[in-house]
Amino acid sequence: MNSINTPIEPVKPRIAERVEVAQDDDTIDIFGLLNTLWLGKWLIALCIVIAGLIGIYQAFVVSVPVYRATSVVILDTDQTSPVDLTSVVGGISGDSTEVKSEIEVLRARSLMGRVVDRMDLVNDPEFNGALRDPSFSGQVKSQLRSVILSGIGLVTGAETEVAAPLTGEAAETAETLREKRTRDRVVSSLLGRVQVQNVTGSLVFRITVTSESPTKAALLADTIVELYIINQIDVKFDAMEQATSFLSNRVAELKVDLEESEAAIADFNADTDLVSLEIIRDAELELNELRQRTSDARVVLEDFGADLEAFQGANSVDEKLSVAVDPQLAQLALSIDGSDFGQQAFDNRFAVLKMRVQQNYESAAAQLRALTNSARALESRIAQQSRDLIELQQLTREAEATRLLYEYFLTRLKEISAQQGIQQADSRVLSNAVIPTTPSAPRKSRILALSLILGAMVGAGLVLLNNLRKQGFKTADELEAHTGISVLGQIPLIEATGRPMVLEYLRSKPTSAAAEAVRDLRTSVMLSNIDNPPKVIVSTSSLPGEGKTTQSLALAQNLSAMGQAVLLIEGDIRRRTLNEYFTDVPLKGIVSVLLDEVPFASAKLRDSDWDIDVLFGEESSFNAADIFSSAKFKDFIAQRRAEYDVIIIDTPPVLVVPDSRIIAQVADVTLLSVKWDSTTKSQLDEALRLIRNARQEVSGLVLSQVSAAGMRRYGYGSNYGAYGAYGNRYYSN
Repeated sequence: MNSINTPIEPVKPRIAERVEVAQDDDTIDIFGLLNTLWLGKWLIALCIVIAGLIGIYQAFVVSVPVYRATSVVILDTDQTSPVDLTSVVGGISGDSTEVKSEIEVLRARSLMGRVVDRMDLVNDPEFNGALRDPSFSGQVKSQLRSVILSGIGLVTGAETEVAAPLTGEAAETAETLREKRTRDRVVSSLLGRVQVQNVTGSLVFRITVTSESPTKAALLADTIVELYIINQIDVKFDAMEQATSFLSNRVAELKVDLEESEAAIADFNADTDLVSLEIIRDAELELNELRQRTSDARVVLEDFGADLEAFQGANSVDEKLSVAVDPQLAQLALSIDGSDFGQQAFDNRFAVLKMRVQQNYESAAAQLRALTNSARALESRIAQQSRDLIELQQLTREAEATRLLYEYFLTRLKEISAQQGIQQADSRVLSNAVIPTTPSAPRKSRILALSLILGAMVGAGLVLLNNLRKQGFKTADELEAHTGISVLGQIPLIEATGRPMVLEYLRSKPTSAAAEAVRDLRTSVMLSNIDNPPKVIVSTSSLPGEGKTTQSLALAQNLSAMGQAVLLIEGDIRRRTLNEYFTDVPLKGIVSVLLDEVPFASAKLRDSDWDIDVLFGEESSFNAADIFSSAKFKDFIAQRRAEYDVIIIDTPPVLVVPDSRIIAQVADVTLLSVKWDSTTKSQLDEALRLIRNARQEVSGLVLSQVSAAGMRRYGYGSNYGAYGAYGNRYYSN
């Protein structure tokens, strides 16, 4: 049992080793990528041809030739006024900020609007799309829109209402709005055709315009430059007019203010006494003198007061003599001697002296009061004169300030008036646009080159995408490297229009590539164990349609041709496709034989042309897995081993039902068919896993339905050239 598996390396370790290598290998196989692209060269070539045709159609049929014209202008930063006056007509500095600003000015919608008005581009179909004849697609869209609106009206039952025409001011407003929108669209269209570039490191600008007419392109470029320069002059002229108006108004206002200030000074001088800083200073000197005299008078008054107090406080003769210090009084004091006459004379003299002191005191007090009043009056007069002087000075300063402003603005007004008419633009034309003789677009060679490159990229992408999408096996080496199981045969596609024709093809073409491939498979199977050649061969696959039934028939026919007694058993009793290859199929099959309803000899079909016995399947209510796992089936196979040299069992696909894994228990060799470039790696891995879980091993793989044309397309024509003479029509299960 399974003797052929002895020299073959176990599947599981090889798969694990392959997975580990795949995980460790994260490099990109450049040569493999190039080889994949080379294999898809015809698809890439087809994409290149299609893209090239599209490019030719686009460049030579669809695209409208357009022309580019360029005007060159330079910013002039070294302008000087002819009258050498500082004014509002000076040039620009030319720094990077102003250069960028000028670029935006050249692309301003206001400037483009003036160009549109000058060139009447609103009525030019090139810039106003509403004036163009509608394209085919536009007509289709318009018709579809009408149909849709009509359909909506029919469905909703709504009647079409005719809007009342606008009249009067509403109509004018609507018309103005439409004209404005149309003009805005034309301006936007013109902006899309204008390109402004600053020559690096200079103040030179290139204004390029694209148009379908070469003359129009040059005229538009020159018009943009002309209006740009005129706009600079207009801006300066407007600024000068605004400055002149402002200065005129300001000069008039300042003149009135100056006259009012001077009148205020005259009125003030008329209403007040003459006042000046010198007069105030003289008054202050006089005040200081009065204050000094007042101080002296106050000292004298104090002295007289002290004398008066002394006279008033003297009572005795000695005190009076001491206070009076008068010689006459002293002589009278000597004559007193107790006589009344002497005393009277002494008292009279002292009274006279006391009265004199009283008079001096009163006189000094009166003088002090007079001086104090004079000082106060003078102080008041000085304060008033100071206030008058301050007010006069303020009026004078205001008048002077107004006079200075008046003279300054008057001077500026005269300067600007002198510069009327000498405004200069900040830019000048270096070269006008030249009418182009050849179109700048479409660049047919570039379009064609880009189309070819795009076609190559699309083709390469499709090839790589198709290669990623297909996960099938194309060579035996690839299949063995993935599974670690030997590939015992490679069966090409067999040209046949139906299942019965497969047998006729193999019989009528014994030297065909398919027959040779079957013989190679037979040799590989029989030589897998020379000492104990296999007798029971199980043929299965991962999925239906992988050629296992055809492979079983071809192998049975080939073994029979060698004189071997061959029994072909249909193990796929669910589908039962083997009867489509033969005629006169018995009514009873393997199920009836196992149930002892009919003998084996009555159920088998002897094909005289192929010299093989065939035991067909039959419809049964029993579960197929139960039938093949029974001891009856094993005994049946054991009995047939003694009668036949080789027993071939065609089984169902592994991934569909478990029958093949059960039948493999009685097999010496289990062959697993893998459809060329169809069975995926995941499907094959799952089938092998299920077989291993059933404690069975796959003895060998068969790469079936190999396409000769496909092999050549994938670059293996030298190895599989023998398949080239056969077609790709194949009818399989």
